[in-house]
Amino acid sequence: MTPLRIWLVGFGTVGQWLARALDVHADRLAHRYGVRVSVVGLANARHGFVAREDGLDLATALDLAAGRRSIAELPGVRAWPTAIEGLRATEADVLVEVIASPPGDGEPGSAHMREALGRGIPVVTSDKWPVALHGVELAELARNRGVAFRAESCVMSGTPLLSALGEGLAGTVPIGLRGLLNATANFILTRMAGGRSYEDALAEAQAAGLAERDPAADVEGGDTVAKVMILSGLVFGRQLERGQVACRGITDIAPAELEQAAAAGARIKHVATLEFSAPDGAGDLVAARVGPEALGPDDPLARIDGTANAVVYRATPVGEVTIAGPGAGPELAGQGVLSDLIAVAQSTR
Repeated sequence: MTPLRIWLVGFGTVGQWLARALDVHADRLAHRYGVRVSVVGLANARHGFVAREDGLDLATALDLAAGRRSIAELPGVRAWPTAIEGLRATEADVLVEVIASPPGDGEPGSAHMREALGRGIPVVTSDKWPVALHGVELAELARNRGVAFRAESCVMSGTPLLSALGEGLAGTVPIGLRGLLNATANFILTRMAGGRSYEDALAEAQAAGLAERDPAADVEGGDTVAKVMILSGLVFGRQLERGQVACRGITDIAPAELEQAAAAGARIKHVATLEFSAPDGAGDLVAARVGPEALGPDDPLARIDGTANAVVYRATPVGEVTIAGPGAGPELAGQGVLSDLIAVAQSTR
């Protein structure tokens, strides 16, 4: 049995889903995967960081969160005003970082990850922008320290993409990729292809919990830009700046564009494209863009509807590999984090 003591930084929807899964399925995880997880540090933006060396009571922590009460009320804890202070003052085997750092500088998530990796502690994260902005640096720091840095949930949520490309296709030489990487945008365009207006499709997405009250990151393309940057850094080893990824959202797609595409047997999709002039991200950047494209019926991405995501990956010697699956919701994001956590536990046996 592998005991795993973790810091859980971020106690919103993803963090709470993960905590509940670790609590409810503790015996199954121990039996199936040989890992017993103990959360020894917990943090959120409102209440800071709390720790207890022999593990926190996750059921009580979830009850406190449901009642909007402070995690500092957990019994027997030490407390610090910020996560970084708590991390520096305590010890754990893995950092699980599931906050949502802003796109400007990726802080405080970047600082949390550097702190852990710099001490030789593996990191599992769903926090997109630190990985988008600093993915190459963080991955190199992890390699230098001989520890894992896993970010599966950052791209296709619970559908394995980064692990499939980095581990399942280890040894292949990446050439380029195209993909549908935002479930909200794909849902809206699917509804619009069926005759709904953008406004009605957006309202439906918001009612279903797919889109935020402010949907800008999804519909204007910022979320997909972050994912292109993550794929560039973690799959191709090439760090991109945000301004290097051309971006057009879906808010200004005219009905005439949809009608014209349909008349030609095509579908309008919000496509992410990444390609370099030489394999492994070497050479010049040929294409890094996000935007609507008319895809013909033979394109595998044209058939991806609703909240599904997909990537068509080109590499030698395998050629094209398509990976598709669901890409929305805190449960799926939490599942991606859980799978990464299990992988880290199994690698440390």
